[in-house]
Amino acid sequence: MTIRFGAVDVHYPPSGGGRAALVASREAEFTSVAEERTAWLDEVADYVPGRFYERELPALIALLDDVDPLEVLIVDGYVDLDPTGRPGLGWHVWNAGLAPAVIGVAKTAFRSATHAEPVLRGSSTKPLYVTAAGISPTDAAALVSAMSGTARIPEALRLVDRLARSLP
Repeated sequence: MTIRFGAVDVHYPPSGGGRAALVASREAEFTSVAEERTAWLDEVADYVPGRFYERELPALIALLDDVDPLEVLIVDGYVDLDPTGRPGLGWHVWNAGLAPAVIGVAKTAFRSATHAEPVLRGSSTKPLYVTAAGISPTDAAALVSAMSGTARIPEALRLVDRLARSLP
């Protein structure tokens, strides 16, 4: 059975470089993880507001270079930054062909992203903000809502964050 769903994150330690991480599953709910992997980059671009993708995209490309194609890829952040489609990280991931459907899950509201679908999980009253490319925003929000875990942050996203922060 092929792995169809992935979640990615990148961490930048104070000492420099960056570690990209992937957790992948055969089912959208991520009830079980079929694969974990990381990739280390010695050099990463500086953070530039509004150009976050320049820092994150090279790490994700390196991470997914030899991974069997995923149907859906979940990124930490926004796909698009406003209702007119101003590209965010997720759009650049989708445009690079890393997956035919990309879902952005952001933990904080971005003032111009008034189109983002709010998703409440667990007992939290603070929503996650979901945007998407290659899949309808409504379907993307439903997928995030149904992901395993009872906390505000789906378990797969907590796991990939922890994996990205792990030591080399």
